[in-house]
Amino acid sequence: MEADRPAPLRVEAETAIILREAYHKIESLYRADHYGLYDYVRAVAGKIATVDSFYVGFLHGSNRVRYPYGYDAGRYDDPATHIFGPNGQTAWLLKQRQTYRFAYDQGAALHAGVPTGDVTRESQDAVTVPIFRPAKNGPDQLFGMLSMHSYTPNTYDDNAVRAFEWLCGMVQRVLTREDEDKNALRRLPAGDDAPNLLTSDHVMEYIGQRIAGLREIAVEAMGEPEAADSPVQEHLRRLIRATEVMQSELMEMMLQTDDGPEHRFTALTKAQQGVAVLLVDGLENDQLAAELGISLNTVKTHLSAILRKYGMANRAQVADDVRKYLVR
Repeated sequence: MEADRPAPLRVEAETAIILREAYHKIESLYRADHYGLYDYVRAVAGKIATVDSFYVGFLHGSNRVRYPYGYDAGRYDDPATHIFGPNGQTAWLLKQRQTYRFAYDQGAALHAGVPTGDVTRESQDAVTVPIFRPAKNGPDQLFGMLSMHSYTPNTYDDNAVRAFEWLCGMVQRVLTREDEDKNALRRLPAGDDAPNLLTSDHVMEYIGQRIAGLREIAVEAMGEPEAADSPVQEHLRRLIRATEVMQSELMEMMLQTDDGPEHRFTALTKAQQGVAVLLVDGLENDQLAAELGISLNTVKTHLSAILRKYGMANRAQVADDVRKYLVR
């Protein structure tokens, strides 16, 4: 049985204590709070080594990375989306499928991509850890990364790197466990085999509710006795007005979106939608058949119907159109 036990993580005793505490907090507090999870992991990494800049990125589509969380010089950095090229760090991770360290190439891959954090300063040390999710066929799929940076050379020794890899493994387990939970729910009989898709309506409703929550906080603050006849009152009024304008503009922006991809997708049958969604991932016919549990001839029949309904010449064009629908 001893041979089945994993090898102990080779970190310093003080670091092990920090990571043990992090394990229990992540397990108990952050399973449903992604922002809190990323913020906490960044703070824990900062207990072990200097973290001047930190970000979390997720691959989306064929060449985009979306960054929902970023931090630099003690401040939260605005979320962003970037297209990655063939020579940057993301391409390096996709090819090497292992942790990237500044020392491997003196930051060549890091600096070949879009700069993060304070763009007036170059990172002098960095560690970027890829995170994976299980794939049904083939190797695990790389779907994201966590990265910590320092503006001082030689900041991250082996102890810091191993600790950060362990923390990123915790993030990976939280995120993949959520996927597993969703897949378990999808297996329950519900009378609907359509893909569980996140639409722009869902996004708009979420943002609208969050903005409404901010407005309520401002309204409550205005009612506090300390706020009466205070200069803060005017700032709160401006904040309330801004949230009202944002909600109104969100609704009108929805009316301006291109609804062609939605009309084309919803014109498909549920079975055809299942095939169309998987085209976005670039699956071949035999992979589609295996993924959906149908015959190769059935896949070909669905593809012919999809191309006809979309009025497009090939599956790549359909995939691009479906992708527009999925991310709209």
